[in-house]
Amino acid sequence: MQLDNVRAVVTGGVSGLGFAVAQHLVKHGGKVALFDVNDDKGAVAVAELGADNARYFKTDVSDEASVAANVAEAKAFLGGLNAAINCAGILGAGRVLGRDGSMKLSQFQTTVMVNLVGSFNVAKAAAELMQHNDAGVDGERGVIVNTASVAAFEGQVGQAAYSASKGGVVGMTLPMARELARFGIRVMTVAPGIFWTPMVDGMPDDVQKSLSASIPFPSRLGQPAEFADLVAYILGNTYLNGETIRLDGATRLAPK
Repeated sequence: MQLDNVRAVVTGGVSGLGFAVAQHLVKHGGKVALFDVNDDKGAVAVAELGADNARYFKTDVSDEASVAANVAEAKAFLGGLNAAINCAGILGAGRVLGRDGSMKLSQFQTTVMVNLVGSFNVAKAAAELMQHNDAGVDGERGVIVNTASVAAFEGQVGQAAYSASKGGVVGMTLPMARELARFGIRVMTVAPGIFWTPMVDGMPDDVQKSLSASIPFPSRLGQPAEFADLVAYILGNTYLNGETIRLDGATRLAPK
């Protein structure tokens, strides 16, 4: 898939990793539909990317009906749909047994609904439309890229909900890729390590330095543009399918 032909839905698309992906795609001639829940940031993102290249759709990714309707509207705006990049997510940090008692089930459920169910909702709605695309190189009709986390493999104390949700994203990658292969739709997942996002930007300098020092090489936080570069490469390389790629500078999360 050539980047100038990409017509993509990007969830979590108005900030952080999602916005970096949107910037990269638009820079190379693609068009994007930004799914998010922050209206103010959505307006700023569209102003930067250009109204001809991007449109914001207020979307709760855990709402099946809303996702399906917005994906259809996005396809109309984009003039087609051949990519879906799931970057929407929440941390959902909290101990199973904390000082004030056990974790509320609602907290666990919310984290899973946004990170895992939300990714599934967008993927299936996009695939339903992509299956009707004209086939390209190797019969390709579309690409779905999900975002997991290294916490899917080495979850820390306080990350039970988050790690479970991201582990689910990793777990559904291969079976979804196998199922959608007959339609010419690829499914890939990226598992980023510790990246420079608005959340990290608000941390004290000593905490930021400690995080950077924990990464073997390069000993720094990942840049959103590096995540976007990998997503773009996945879109362009038809033979990448059914795999989760770690993007983490060889870091392995400590227990806490």
